[in-house]
Amino acid sequence: MFEALSDRLEGVFKKLRGQGRITERNIDEALREVRLALLEADVNIRVVRDFVDHVKKKALGQEVLRSLSPEQHLIRFVASELCQVMGGQARELDLKAKPPIKILLVGLQGSGKTTSAAKLALFLKTHRKRHPIMVSTDVRRPAAMEQLRVLGQQAGIPVAESREDQDPVEIVSQALVRADLTGSDTLIIDTAGRLQIDDELMDELARMQRTALPHHTVLVADAMTGQDAVNVAQGFHERLKISGLILTKLDSDARGGAALSVRMVTGAPILFAGLGEKLSEFEVFHPDRLASRILGMGDMLSLIEKAQQNYDAQKAKELERKLKKNEFTIEDFAEQLKTIRKMGSIGDLLGMIPGLKKLAGAADSEEARREMVRIQAIIDSMTLQERRNHLILNGRRRARIAAGSGSSVQDVNRFLKQFDQTRKLMRKVTRGGGVAHAMGRGLGFGR
Repeated sequence: MFEALSDRLEGVFKKLRGQGRITERNIDEALREVRLALLEADVNIRVVRDFVDHVKKKALGQEVLRSLSPEQHLIRFVASELCQVMGGQARELDLKAKPPIKILLVGLQGSGKTTSAAKLALFLKTHRKRHPIMVSTDVRRPAAMEQLRVLGQQAGIPVAESREDQDPVEIVSQALVRADLTGSDTLIIDTAGRLQIDDELMDELARMQRTALPHHTVLVADAMTGQDAVNVAQGFHERLKISGLILTKLDSDARGGAALSVRMVTGAPILFAGLGEKLSEFEVFHPDRLASRILGMGDMLSLIEKAQQNYDAQKAKELERKLKKNEFTIEDFAEQLKTIRKMGSIGDLLGMIPGLKKLAGAADSEEARREMVRIQAIIDSMTLQERRNHLILNGRRRARIAAGSGSSVQDVNRFLKQFDQTRKLMRKVTRGGGVAHAMGRGLGFGR
């Protein structure tokens, strides 16, 4: 995420290292590079100009703390300004009105509206304890309605009936009735898109607004289109007064132009970020956390939240007990691997940990993925007895496991050696306070 911008900014700050004090000259030189980095990231030129001006005023207008180097001093203000540009703090949908809350999703064709509708519905159901219903009003795109029905089944979200021969406004009216009858407290309306903004599209959306009177009109925009996404957002906002945005494909955006421009240009906050193909890969947009990741300072809060969603306190206590008694088995190891995979790619996880950003790319390399597959195949080729007691793995058993997993005996031996090292390392962790204790303190379990 934003790798190109992160690398460029890291180079800027590196040049300040070793300089004894902050001066107007070295600030000007650094900000000139920051300006170029932002422009290369496809950030709106007006946003870049204001950004640099604000950072310079802050950097030169405040007394430099003696404990901070020139590099740290500039990073401090760049981080603050990055956060402000993207909205300052996380904003969420206001769900306090009389139900059903109506959310109208708009955007260009191909921006990911239909998938985002399902992701948003699942997020509201899982994290906000809502009872959403969805409806498709896209009568032009072939199979658009069927796509939403399939996604609804995957997410366990009901989808109101609609047909391609209906008028979109009629579909909205019927969906409102269905929401009332089923006791749904949130109606998510998926709309048609175009390859570009046109009067016909806007007129149709405006009619739907007048009928549905949505509490929120949310624009879905593809973050990877950079400045084009900003221009689209501005066009939709002028005609429909959007109340917020969902940025899709944010995990694949190496530049960051859309995320760093769209809020300043439209005044509408970025509400959510789509971070992958899975319906669960959808998060509240946190400007401060993203600013921290851009500057290579990690995002421990998001990592903690991912861990909370995929691990529970009881499992942590049982794991601690097994480690203390040296009962940690390959079966337990396989369970930990499964939990880590649920949390997302290894590269994404490493990118959230301060100081490990550089390892993130290598962690998601093809070689690393092949190694994970090889380890899983080796474990799957073991019997239950072998997974629970690896000490019985003699030469004959190891040869059978190698043949069954499509690997070599050397691969099996290397995995068993790694497992023993992992077990010893994790046992040391328990002596320093315990796995459950560490998770309870660091991840919020058992509070």
